[in-house]
Amino acid sequence: MVPIAIGIEQYYRMFVSNLTAKDDEEHLLYIYPNSSLDSVIAAIEETHDIASPWNLRLHCRMMKFAHPKAGCYKLNEKEADVNLIRRLRGGEQTPVEVTFNRIRTRSQLAKRLSDQLLMDSAEVAQRLESNEYMSQYGLKRETAVCLFIPNTYELYWTISADALFARMEKEYKHFWTAERVQKAKKLGLSKEGVATVASIAEEETNKDFEYPIIAGLYLNRLKQGMPLQACPTVKFAWQDFSLRRILNKHLEIDSPYNTYKNKGLPPGPIRIPRASTMDAVLNYTPSTYLFMCASAEFNGTHHFSSTYAEHARYAREYQAELNKRNIK
Repeated sequence: MVPIAIGIEQYYRMFVSNLTAKDDEEHLLYIYPNSSLDSVIAAIEETHDIASPWNLRLHCRMMKFAHPKAGCYKLNEKEADVNLIRRLRGGEQTPVEVTFNRIRTRSQLAKRLSDQLLMDSAEVAQRLESNEYMSQYGLKRETAVCLFIPNTYELYWTISADALFARMEKEYKHFWTAERVQKAKKLGLSKEGVATVASIAEEETNKDFEYPIIAGLYLNRLKQGMPLQACPTVKFAWQDFSLRRILNKHLEIDSPYNTYKNKGLPPGPIRIPRASTMDAVLNYTPSTYLFMCASAEFNGTHHFSSTYAEHARYAREYQAELNKRNIK
């Protein structure tokens, strides 16, 4: 009877269930390069109870599985050894969700990607900083982030840096339809120019309804040959995003991103703008506005003005409120 019982248990562990999630939920198993079978089993035991570790090891030997392939694998609530081993042996990965929102710099982007993928941030940074590498996408280091359209992407955890950039190029081309390209041309902007205006708008406010208004304002300034005088570009020049007040001393920085000293657009985006914000630029709200000032009510909105006199009045109100609140 004992051999029969052993055989039944082996069959059950092999084909029905040997692993059960401790919280009755699915989990992701991350296997790093050169991991041993022992380390993989130890990782499994963090989320799952293994009814018979002995059977699992026996079945690994029977299925000639000794060298796990790096990757991210789904562990179901209940797992039979045969299904698990087949996935690990065949490298049948489960894609991970990758996002990169609210990114201002190339180094931030490289780190955000490496935090979510089996990828050294230096691999990404090296490519983003290389004019030669980015030229294959029609970009340069200052505009490299334009290739990355914020969204949620399903990617394999082990994707290479080159394959990642190729995937982003596909998404970039998907966004930049012929219609959008034509709209950009009518505005006198390149694709990178649209992204740059959108990035400034996003830094100016988090109110979506203001984006097309702000875009129209800066387009008016560009058409009239006026400097943009956008405070967020000065923060970017200083790489100090905590600045609440832009003072005269901040405006003295010698940087192509200082739009108080330099006319036209800065060399590239000051953050990675959302697709919806770029559409807000392409479909901007026509106006005669040339100035904007944060509301003294501190509700996140702005006052828009066509004349400097009107703008100056709003600016005095805002400065007075800053002083009242002792905001430096």
